[in-house]
Amino acid sequence: MTSALHTSSLTSLPLLARGKVRDNYAVGNDRILMVATDRLSAFDVIMGEPIPGKGELLTQMALVWFGKLAHLCPNHLTGELPESVVNSGELAQVIGRSMLVRRLRPIPVEAVVRGYLAGSGWKEYQETQAVCGVSLPPGLTNAARLPEPIYTPAAKAAMGEHDENISFERTVEMVGADVAARIRDVSIALYREAAAIALAKGMIIADTKFEFGLDEQGNVVLMDEVLTPDSSRYWPVEGYEAAFRQGQNPPSFDKQFVRDWLEQVRINGKPWDKTPPAPRLPKEVVEKTAAKYREALERLTA
Repeated sequence: MTSALHTSSLTSLPLLARGKVRDNYAVGNDRILMVATDRLSAFDVIMGEPIPGKGELLTQMALVWFGKLAHLCPNHLTGELPESVVNSGELAQVIGRSMLVRRLRPIPVEAVVRGYLAGSGWKEYQETQAVCGVSLPPGLTNAARLPEPIYTPAAKAAMGEHDENISFERTVEMVGADVAARIRDVSIALYREAAAIALAKGMIIADTKFEFGLDEQGNVVLMDEVLTPDSSRYWPVEGYEAAFRQGQNPPSFDKQFVRDWLEQVRINGKPWDKTPPAPRLPKEVVEKTAAKYREALERLTA
């Protein structure tokens, strides 16, 4: 792994946008260089400390999944080397952590699929016996496996704000019936296949989110990242049953470790209010988080 990169600073290409993790640069009018930094966000707040190697791990994992799932949906990869579009002095910021992708028209919907009841889905179920308008059987508990994967979309929020869970009917209003149905059906198919692959590697994908765009012909294309620990809730198989029986969240390979630490940290005797600036992450939290990401990739590629 190279040294940590919190924020890229390429000058050979125009900067389009900085997201929570990725810095996007324009390559002509039809392509984007996506640089995965080592930034980490939790509760929609970017942490001040980078997680060394995280951007490379995210990129490698996304590329593995794009390859495994390409038969289900076209994706945004061009197949070109990212380092071919920057100056030689900028290679260290690009190699291993970047993707050169097609420029698409983003669909403003987070396509969330849940195979297990966790996180905001568990909270909503306790109140309504449903998640995003999808009714679920009574008596389910935290981390319970659902009878079938469910599609629970969210409206993409502006930077620093929380995505809003919405119904499928709302996505139809936003993007039209054909596109809404296409991203729902493709998302469930992607999740089913990925979940089976991960399970064979000793990992449970509890839930995940996909992002899609439209190409010039109006085709739905899988974009951004896919099935990384940043966009998915990964649980090790060997820790699931014990946690589930106790009604607890199973240990995870994602940034849940950071979230849990942030939930218990105190600033001047009070809980952090989940607004910037974020508390400074201790070295051991940074190191353990990096190890979680590494293990997820190692299991997938073993």
